[in-house]
Amino acid sequence: MDEVKVSTRGDYASRALLSLALHVDHEGPTSVRDIAERTGLPQPYLEQILLALKGAGLVRSKRGVGGGYVLARPPADITLGEIVSAVDGPIAVGDFGAPHEDGACDHEGQCVLLTVWADVGDHMRRHLDGYTLADCVVNARGPGAAGRSVATAPGRPGA
Repeated sequence: MDEVKVSTRGDYASRALLSLALHVDHEGPTSVRDIAERTGLPQPYLEQILLALKGAGLVRSKRGVGGGYVLARPPADITLGEIVSAVDGPIAVGDFGAPHEDGACDHEGQCVLLTVWADVGDHMRRHLDGYTLADCVVNARGPGAAGRSVATAPGRPGA
């Protein structure tokens, strides 16, 4: 069975925005080249991902000398769910369609499973929305950093 997973685009987008969040106090925009060097991501692919994130309103850009990208909102206001959705589309287990209503199933057991798949997709979306970039910054900086740990963010054991 295939596993439910975040795509490479979703991972790269999250890594790029985490890099911006880790340097949010840095004066001015961060170049794509700098983000690529800090994260180890391929620059041409990163440029495409940042354009998608800009289109979703998660980053702003400045052209020219000293140009680059900045977060459009504070790290505490950007969730991993938003980032993944911005580059991958809606978070779902699969493209099976919505459950039928009023018992109008076409095939035996279909509606029961469609409901389960929709519920799993909703759970994954809520789980990713429970992590903010600020939570990830705290974990990236290690013990002693201000804020809450990703391990204790809402919806996780110990929260």
